[in-house]
Amino acid sequence: MLLPDLRREVLEANLELVRKGLVLFTFGNASGVSRKDSLVVIKPSGVPYEKMKPADLVVTDLNGKVVEGKLRPSSDLPTHLVLYKSFPNIGGVSHTHSEYATAWAQARRPIPCFGTTHADSFHGPVPVTGELKDSEISEAYEENTGHAIVRTFRDIDYSAIPAVLVANHAPFTWGPDPQASAHNAVVLEFVARMAYFTLGINSQAGAIGRSLHDKHFLRKHGKDAYYGQPKEKK
Repeated sequence: MLLPDLRREVLEANLELVRKGLVLFTFGNASGVSRKDSLVVIKPSGVPYEKMKPADLVVTDLNGKVVEGKLRPSSDLPTHLVLYKSFPNIGGVSHTHSEYATAWAQARRPIPCFGTTHADSFHGPVPVTGELKDSEISEAYEENTGHAIVRTFRDIDYSAIPAVLVANHAPFTWGPDPQASAHNAVVLEFVARMAYFTLGINSQAGAIGRSLHDKHFLRKHGKDAYYGQPKEKK
């Protein structure tokens, strides 16, 4: 069986989305990429999570050709592939239809950073893509969804804001590995919910100040990060 370790990581990422309540039925998927092998492991399409085993996951190349697996890969595979090709530092992608983040996507509104909880994980508002043209929907819809995401990040650092809202659709998140992409999906839903309540309490609420935003993001990320315990040197 190809990529047994990555298969287990991808299965665990998919199950984490379920455990955290981000996935209803089969509405979501997570994948991982082996850059060394130029292969992607992804959830099969429409298979209930509680029945999935590592062997059920599908391995494809970066052009979407199935290399190993008897089941059909997720229909969102082309979106994942565009992200892997365009964002070279990511190792995992998660896609959900989680309630609050999806509501922001349907409203076609970016999620503002109102406070430090958001700032800890996302160095700016979570952006929303432009709407797809009719021609982009009728032909290569999932691939064009990926291109819409990439266009959105033309002037945004995808590693500093590892999440996006696809207009009228739902969120995608990513990270250095599959588990990180699932973690970011969980955090995204949490901050989407808080932002919704913030505007309900104060419809005129403003974004967090730049200094506080930078402090909270950079103390967790980057070369001078000091949050948590130092990593042991190998």
